[in-house]
This record gives sequence, structure tokens and C-alpha cells, in this order.
Amino acid sequence: MHTLYDSETYCVTHMLANAVAADVPAEGLKEGEQLLIVPRLARHGFEIVDKRANKEVYLDGSWAELFQQQISAWQEKTPTQEEVEDKLGEYAQLAQNPVRIH
Repeated sequence: MHTLYDSETYCVTHMLANAVAADVPAEGLKEGEQLLIVPRLARHGFEIVDKRANKEVYLDGSWAELFQQQISAWQEKTPTQEEVEDKLGEYAQLAQNPVRIH
């Protein structure tokens, strides 16, 4: 998990899949050992928190790919904070989940 952006208005976190592929075939396991089953498509995602509205949205799949393209574009041409916040505001409109503190 990496925080990519944090301002008074928004926080963006890149959530990394924590699965590790097992390279050992089941026949090669010793007695008592277990094979780690890993999903074929380990998915990464992005969490965008709108601090003003106290809501968050988690982007994965095609939404995450689209957001990753946006990040790549920002890396090529450094945007202003206002441009970043405007774009995050568009994504934040998808937010349905209230932020809760555990």
C-alpha cells in the first residue's frame, strides 16, 4: 500500500495485491507442506478518499487501468494541484462508501 497523493481534500492510495506465486509443483512438496494457491489475476487498485464528504471509492479492474493511465499522463506533464484535484473530484463522484475509523 502506497500513498500517492495527500492533500486537505483528497487522499489517493495504491493498493498492491499481496499474493505471491508458488513455483513449487504439488508433487515436490514435503509431507505436511501446503501449496499456496494464488489467483491468476492478482489485482491492484486505487482508493480515493474525499475528505470533505467523508467518502471513499475503490477503483479496480478497468477503472484502475483508466486511473493508471491518468497517473502516467501526470508523470509526463506535471499538473497543477488544481488540475489534480479537479480530476480526483470526477472520480470521487463515484464514491458511495462512508469513511469509517476502526
